[in-house]
Amino acid sequence: MPKAADLLLAWATLLAASKNNHPPSMSNTFIRNGFIAAGLVNILAVLLLSRAFTNAVIPETDPVVMSNFGLLMIVVWGLVFLAVAPSYQHVKWVVGAFVVEKLVYAVVWFRWITTHDVAAVYDQDLFAGVFYSVYGLNDFLFFLFFAAVFYQLHRRGPKPLNSGLNQ
Repeated sequence: MPKAADLLLAWATLLAASKNNHPPSMSNTFIRNGFIAAGLVNILAVLLLSRAFTNAVIPETDPVVMSNFGLLMIVVWGLVFLAVAPSYQHVKWVVGAFVVEKLVYAVVWFRWITTHDVAAVYDQDLFAGVFYSVYGLNDFLFFLFFAAVFYQLHRRGPKPLNSGLNQ
């Protein structure tokens, strides 16, 4: 296992390199497809794993975060990701909000997964077990994606709303 000093040195090296050579930009198509994937994953995973909000084990397991209302709001976030996909270039701060949203869910999941027995959830319901096993990993990956998009938009500078909306 690497030591903390080694990790810090590697991080500092990457930061120094990124100041001189900007990391490669993601294409508009890749980013648009990433937003679509984020939206579809939110919507389809919740609808499938909650069995269209009829799986009582998910909200019973974490009633504060994953109530049926909480699950519905995850679907709504998915709809917002889909809505932003064609014009993400014009809403940098909305993308920034996506970064925060995904980070919050990832942190909440990490705290949950490290203090609860997910095997007990699997014993109650396979779909709920799968849900609690993966939702935080999914949110963390999309946190990284949205953070990279936000960074790219921030580095690029402001883009007028009327430029390229009809492309």
